[in-house]
Amino acid sequence: MTVVTRFAPSPTGYLHIGGARTALFNWLYSRHTGGEFRLRIEDTDRARSTEGAVQAIFDGLTWLGLDWDGEAVMQFARAGRHAEVANELLKAGRAYHCYASPAELEEMREKARAEGRPVRYDGRWRDRPASDAPAGIPPVIRLRAPQTGQSVIFDKVQGEVTVANEQLDDFVLLRADGTPTYMLSVVVDDHDMGVTHVIRGDDHLNNAFRQSQLYQAMSWDVPVFAHIPLIHGPDGAKLSKRHGALGIEAYRDMGFLPEAMRNYLLRLGWGHGDDEIIPTDKAIEWFDLDNVGRSPSRFDMAKLENLNGHYLREAEDARLVDLILPQLATLIGQPVDAAGITLLTAGMNGLKQRAKTLVELAESAAFYVRPLPLPMTDKAAALLTGEAKAVLVRLSAELAKAETWEEKALEEQVRQFAEAEGLKLGAIAQPLRAALTGSTMSPGIFEVLALLGKADALQRMAAAGEAML
Repeated sequence: MTVVTRFAPSPTGYLHIGGARTALFNWLYSRHTGGEFRLRIEDTDRARSTEGAVQAIFDGLTWLGLDWDGEAVMQFARAGRHAEVANELLKAGRAYHCYASPAELEEMREKARAEGRPVRYDGRWRDRPASDAPAGIPPVIRLRAPQTGQSVIFDKVQGEVTVANEQLDDFVLLRADGTPTYMLSVVVDDHDMGVTHVIRGDDHLNNAFRQSQLYQAMSWDVPVFAHIPLIHGPDGAKLSKRHGALGIEAYRDMGFLPEAMRNYLLRLGWGHGDDEIIPTDKAIEWFDLDNVGRSPSRFDMAKLENLNGHYLREAEDARLVDLILPQLATLIGQPVDAAGITLLTAGMNGLKQRAKTLVELAESAAFYVRPLPLPMTDKAAALLTGEAKAVLVRLSAELAKAETWEEKALEEQVRQFAEAEGLKLGAIAQPLRAALTGSTMSPGIFEVLALLGKADALQRMAAAGEAML
C-alpha cells in the first residue's frame, strides 16, 4: 500500500503556525514511507475564502520547503461529485430527506439544552414516508447513521477512542440548496484522492466518528487517523497572536530560516530521544506517528530564536548575504554594489556568530556597506572622547605605515602601539570599534579592520575624528 497523506487548509486567513506543523507532519510521514503528500484547498466557504489566502498557503508551504505531489485540489470545484455521493446514499437507503424547518430545529436544540442533553437531531424524518413531505419545501439529505452500538476510532496518537452511537446523530450531507456540507466533502475528497492516513489537529477528533460512519455507509476503506494535540502558548493557554500565532510569512519576515522553522515545528509534539537539532534529512529518516505526544506542546519564541541562531551559523555565507540584501538596501538607503557583496561575504562568518535572525544579521552587517559618515549609536559616540580621538589620530598614522594589511599583523601592530602609549588594549580597541562600525558591538575588531581594507579603514577613522571636532 502506498501511503497518501494530505494537508487540507481553508483559505480564510493566513497559514498559521498550527497549520504549518500539521502540514509538516503529513509531509514527513509521506516522505518517510515513500508515499505521497497531497494538498487540498477547502474553499467551500465562498464568503470568506480569498485568492490572497490561497496564494499565502502556496507561498508558505513553498517557503517551508514542503513540496506537494500533483496539482492542488480545489474543494469547491468538486461540489458536483459530493452531491453525487449524497444521492447514491439516498438511493441505497443509507440517507434520507429531512424537511424539518429552521424553527423546528431550534426547538429541538432548546429542548435538549433545557433537559441537559447533547444537542442532536431527533430523527423525526428518518422513517417517514415520502407522502408526508410538505409541498414546495426543499429538503436536506441526512445520513442514516447507526443508532445503537459504538463507533470506534483506532487513532495512531490518541489510541483507541470510543463513542456511543446514540450520542451522534443523522448529520446533514447535502443542504436544501444542494450544497454539500464539510463532513461530506472531506470524506469524498479523501476517498477520491486515495488518502490512507489523515493526520490533523485533535480538534477534529469528534468529526472522525461521523466521518467513519460515512465511509462505512459507502463501503469505503476508513483511513488511519492520527489526531495531534494542539499548540499552546508558554502560559498553557490556547495559542493566540500574543503568543506568536502569526502567519508563517510573518516568521519569514522576522528573519527565520525555513530549516529552523521545520526543526522547531517538528519538536512541537514529536521527539527522537534527546535530539534537539534535527536536520530535515534526519527528520524524514526518523519520523513516525508513534513518537507524537498526546499532550499539547508549548510555543516558545526564545527557543525558536536560539534554534534559528544555530542554523544561521551553519548556513553558507553567500546564501545569507543574498537573504539580507533587500533589508540592507532599506537600511543604507541604496542597493548594495558588487564590492559590498564581496565584503559582506568575506565578513559573514564573523557576523553570523551572534545573530539569531536574519533581521539582526542585516542590522549588524550594515556598517560594512553604509556610506560615510557612519551613524553612531549613543554608546559608540560616548567612546569617542577628545582623548580617544587623539589616540585614534596617532594610531591612524601608525597604521598608514603598514605594509601588510592582514588580521594577525594588524593585531600585533595595534598591541605594540598600545604598549608604547602605555594603554590597555581595550582603551584603544573600543574607540577603534566605534570609529569603524558606529557601534560598540561587532565581529572581532581586527577582523573588521582587515576586511575593510587600508583605505576604507583609515577613512573611517578620519571621519570619526572629524565628527568630534
